[in-house]
Amino acid sequence: MNKRKKQCFFCSQNVGDIDYKSKDLLRRFISGQLKIIDPIHTGTCAKHQRRLARAIKRARYMSLLPYVRK
Repeated sequence: MNKRKKQCFFCSQNVGDIDYKSKDLLRRFISGQLKIIDPIHTGTCAKHQRRLARAIKRARYMSLLPYVRK
C-alpha cells in the first residue's frame, strides 16, 4: 500500500504560535465528542501537537470551547 505521511498543518502554514483564542482553528482538531484528535489522524508533528493540546485546554478553561457535548 502507498501510505504517505501527512504534512503538519502548522509547519506548512508557518504558524509561529497557536493561540487559544482562535476557536475556529482549534475546532478543526477536536472530534465530534470534543476530544483532541491524535496526531496520527491529523498529521501534526510532536511539537505542534503539544502546543495544540495546551491551547485547547486553555480555551476550555477560559470557556471558549466546551468540555463535553450537551
